[in-house]
Amino acid sequence: MKLWGGRFSGRRDPLFEKFSESFSLDQRFVLYDLRVNLAYVKALAEARVLQPREAGRIGAGLEALRREVQGNPGWANGQSAEDVHTWVEATLERLVGDAARKLRTGRSRNDLVATEMRLYVKDATLSLERALVALLTALVSKAQVHAHVVLPGYTHLQPAQPILFAHYLLAYFEMFSRDGSRLRDCRVRADELPMGAGALAGTTFPINRERLAKELGFARVARNSVDVTSDRDPVAELLFACALCMLHLSRWAEDLIIYSSPGFGFVELADAYSTGSSLMPQKKNPDSLELIRGKCGRVFGSLNALFVTMKGLPMTYNRDMQEDKEPLFDAADQLDGSLEMARVVVESAKLNPAVPAAAAEESWAIATDLADALARAGTPFHRAHQLAGQLVLSSLRAGKKPADWTAEDLTAFAPEFTAEMARYFRPAEGLKTREITGGSGPAAVSKALDAAEARLESWRR
Repeated sequence: MKLWGGRFSGRRDPLFEKFSESFSLDQRFVLYDLRVNLAYVKALAEARVLQPREAGRIGAGLEALRREVQGNPGWANGQSAEDVHTWVEATLERLVGDAARKLRTGRSRNDLVATEMRLYVKDATLSLERALVALLTALVSKAQVHAHVVLPGYTHLQPAQPILFAHYLLAYFEMFSRDGSRLRDCRVRADELPMGAGALAGTTFPINRERLAKELGFARVARNSVDVTSDRDPVAELLFACALCMLHLSRWAEDLIIYSSPGFGFVELADAYSTGSSLMPQKKNPDSLELIRGKCGRVFGSLNALFVTMKGLPMTYNRDMQEDKEPLFDAADQLDGSLEMARVVVESAKLNPAVPAAAAEESWAIATDLADALARAGTPFHRAHQLAGQLVLSSLRAGKKPADWTAEDLTAFAPEFTAEMARYFRPAEGLKTREITGGSGPAAVSKALDAAEARLESWRR
């Protein structure tokens, strides 16, 4: 069965049939297709295009199809339809007879596909947002357990300044929270009904689009039939949101790969999410994290594929747009799986608090705290920076660590130093001076944790 065959004569080349089919991908739309069709049957009946008996028969057939699909996971096996819409109409005709042929009145695959795509985007963004909330919950829980653990923060992968481990985790909380906001924004813009736009010019039948929008759960009706039949912005926005979230996941994964390596030893990954080597018996590889990092490129490719496909397409629908399904489904699937894996890694990873604390104490990450203490005492910061740097250089040459310095040693090094400033050789003391909102001081981080928990509660509602 073809939905467009009247204009053509002769047999189509099987090579082209295979090349152009989309059923293997858009079969994932089947429940959306049945849902839209059921709502559209009601709209056709209200418009008196269908008689009540016809509408009832078609509706019953569509419900039977829905039950069949939901009850049989292998429903698509062995099917050879051009696309899922063709399969639905052909199967419906076998169930209810010629009445099924009226189902397509006043509509096109163009507005049908656009409607189902938007329904999918709405559901996918909601599902991904829930997965993000689960990851955010795991991050906050881990931060609360280790709220007072100190580690060196890094710039250029060099020890920079002491921070709290909770503050570090909350940095990713902020990143992933923005990802959740982008998904919500995408859902808001996708929340409009294309049905009634037809192929491009709008239907000639008196379909009540506002009622149809309400029936299908859309917030509003698309305002321009030309635009909505050719629009793939919801797909592009979802792909961008997925790509940026994967970028954040990749950065997080890289951090954990580094922190769990023997050279750092801050974190130990659970055996359940690690692998070994087929040759080297001692190896414990962070494959779960490396796969997340690797899938990032795959999702980037999906975004690029859609952009290249859509670039320069004339209005309105072009068959090129069939190629939006594979990147859409794959990006959403990969992000969903990566978020779930990230959550279980966070939940199961073991922090070794003494190791990062020792690294912060021994790495001279406290040098800025000394310079700031000098500046607060009246020394120009340029001079304070120079003095702290000279202290570090002298210590490195002498093999001294911050803990090796006494108050007497410090005041003897330069007159600008006071005995009281020796307390800043302990990272925890410097952290107490960083209580500005958004800072890494213990009180500021405690407030940030409370605020993060409150935000999570609002999301869960």
